[in-house]
Amino acid sequence: MERTVPSATSEEIKLYRATLYSLLRSTAEVSIRTLEEAHAGMNSLLHPHARDSQPDLSAFIYAMLRLPDCMPEVRSVILGQSQEVFQRHGYGNIETWQEVSARARRRRCFFDGQGTLACYIASRSDIEDILPALTAYQIEWNKMRLLLSSLPEGLSLEEAAVDPQRFLRLADALRLTVEDLGRLRTLWGSQFAAMLERIRAQKMNLGVRLLSGSLSAYQRATHLWWEHLESVCSQLGERPLYFISSNTHSLANLLSGYALRHEDEIARFIEQSSPELKNEWRDIQQGQVRSSRENFLYYALKKYQQSMAGAHSLHEQLEEEQSLGILRIPSERSFDLEAQVIDLSRLDPSRFDPRLQTGLDLTALRQSNALILNIDYPLGLAAYHLLSKIAEQAIQILGVYIMGKAATLNARRGDVMIPSVVQDEHSHNTYLFRNCFTAADVTPYLVYGSVLDNQKAVCVLGTFLQNARIMDVFYREGYADIEMEAGPYLSAVYEMSRPKRHPVDELVNLSDLPFDLGILHYASDTPLSKGQNLGAGTLSYYGMDSTYATTIAIARRIFQQEILRLG
Repeated sequence: MERTVPSATSEEIKLYRATLYSLLRSTAEVSIRTLEEAHAGMNSLLHPHARDSQPDLSAFIYAMLRLPDCMPEVRSVILGQSQEVFQRHGYGNIETWQEVSARARRRRCFFDGQGTLACYIASRSDIEDILPALTAYQIEWNKMRLLLSSLPEGLSLEEAAVDPQRFLRLADALRLTVEDLGRLRTLWGSQFAAMLERIRAQKMNLGVRLLSGSLSAYQRATHLWWEHLESVCSQLGERPLYFISSNTHSLANLLSGYALRHEDEIARFIEQSSPELKNEWRDIQQGQVRSSRENFLYYALKKYQQSMAGAHSLHEQLEEEQSLGILRIPSERSFDLEAQVIDLSRLDPSRFDPRLQTGLDLTALRQSNALILNIDYPLGLAAYHLLSKIAEQAIQILGVYIMGKAATLNARRGDVMIPSVVQDEHSHNTYLFRNCFTAADVTPYLVYGSVLDNQKAVCVLGTFLQNARIMDVFYREGYADIEMEAGPYLSAVYEMSRPKRHPVDELVNLSDLPFDLGILHYASDTPLSKGQNLGAGTLSYYGMDSTYATTIAIARRIFQQEILRLG
């Protein structure tokens, strides 16, 4: 069928991608500087002021949060799909280097301490995520360097960090608001003055090298990932599977009940921690706020385990989960994608979150031979490679359930969107499908937000690869749910139910699938609202509301389907 919705990819973004890949074909290192003009020419919604002399602090922070903290020491970035790719190009065992990570992006990276950063990539989506972030980071770093090099005489960075009047003068000199400069001080903490001094002293001139860009290299990396899963859990290829793409905490918390059984211990930590946590907990106990007690305990458990007092409980939690048939499998030798294998027959329903127990006879699960494979949601096209590999190796797929963050053009942060149409900018297909979820499946468990079903989603190429022109096309065509994984997942779903590879530039109807399919998105960005992107903030505790509401809906759907299957 011919596709009715035009591609929203603008000419500026096509030019940027063409420039990007033509440069990366080189076997030598490529300077990020050569990408700066094409990057600025995109007029990216995340970097609208790339050409201005005034710093675009939201773009700088957004890029910074998605790159490792060692970036000020980095001179060269090398990209490869697996340990073998790095070794073949003369880098030895990069995993003996220092492992580093970004605050807001899961990616296995290693730093040699001498200026070279090695990053694992799972698909070309990683390239289209890393390169714009590096370019934005370099552009904004060098803007700030120019301004810092001409500070008013006598203005000390050390004194400005602590003295309000000098801080105001510094903000003026950097052409930033006091609030924006305060965001940098919050991010850098005690290193605020030292980081500014480093920017003033050092011009950023990054280089990047792609070691292997072939499709087969990504497929081999995906095979290594699956091979590792099977080496830990040999039953994966022998038993029916429910596949979930979500995160590595919410489902395990709901099924194990660990946080709920350790409420007293967590409550003591809350009382001794920040006043904000303590006040929220007391309001929940006294019924002053509508917040979920269970969600708050899951949030506080993570904070507790990050403290010295609670570090011991992480190992204890993992042991308890294993005894209940919940096995966590960290990634090795390739990209960062943790997985969980959950044996339905070994779960103890009496330990479930109470919201999972209502209205279901869960005793039948004891007779189940099915497993849940839950993976930490991947980035972009990696979703296609992963689900294709899982479908190839699994004996039977009973259901595919996708949960993830999205930007929204018509809702608020924390709202849940349930699409039935997905336009995929990778394959240029428009997918129509019957989403097994409706608003009624999520609304009972969502406290603060709203649920919008029958939505139209667009799967974009990357976070930076969007501009105002594209947003206008999306909105006029009714596409208000913007994310990065649903399209590639649906391309894999097509191949799981058809005898051929997925088409290109067609209208594709997936209403007759032989397995269950559900997609749920919760809004984390409102890109049409100034400053409301993930560079400007995070969902924090209130993001737990939509995360757990959607996870509960998925878990209950699986239980219902499995009870029906068992008769």
